Amino acid sequence: MMDREQYIPGPASGAQIRKDGEKWTLILVRELRHSPEKVWQALTDPAQLREWAPFVTDASLDSIGKVNLTWVGNPTPIETKVTRAEAPRLLECGDQLWELEPVGRGTRLTLWHNIDRRFISWGAAGWHISFDVLDRLLSGTPIGRIAGSEAMKFGWQRLVAEYARQFGVESPNPQPKTAHKL
Repeated sequence: MMDREQYIPGPASGAQIRKDGEKWTLILVRELRHSPEKVWQALTDPAQLREWAPFVTDASLDSIGKVNLTWVGNPTPIETKVTRAEAPRLLECGDQLWELEPVGRGTRLTLWHNIDRRFISWGAAGWHISFDVLDRLLSGTPIGRIAGSEAMKFGWQRLVAEYARQFGVESPNPQPKTAHKL
């Protein structure tokens, strides 16, 4: 069993960006050893989201409607709409689109996140760590959410630099003010 202090994220991988004019989309893909149904629960259940995601919600994301989403490091909730909830394969909530594809006994999880281009490498690094934490939660060895300023204790800066090189973008110098930028 891995404990939290031993966690070190692997190298930057599984991410790409798409540019459409001024719109930038971060695309992250992660293979998980868990069924789409189990992954779906972790993506939609507020209690499970609190364990791994860089935000909390005031309601389940498993059905279409409004929810308040609060990013770690930013105490102001943001009213967000779940516009698609097709269990256990597709979830669209605010600026995020999640796709779950069965792969063998596991799931290929793909996240499309519309994000300000200045923070694309920050977002990739933050989601990389969050996906690692998600995988451990689903495996029954939770290490607790690592997001916002706390992620800096766990290799976030290294990942930001790696993703910036991978994407061919400059990495912003200032420290993040909120996890929403992560």
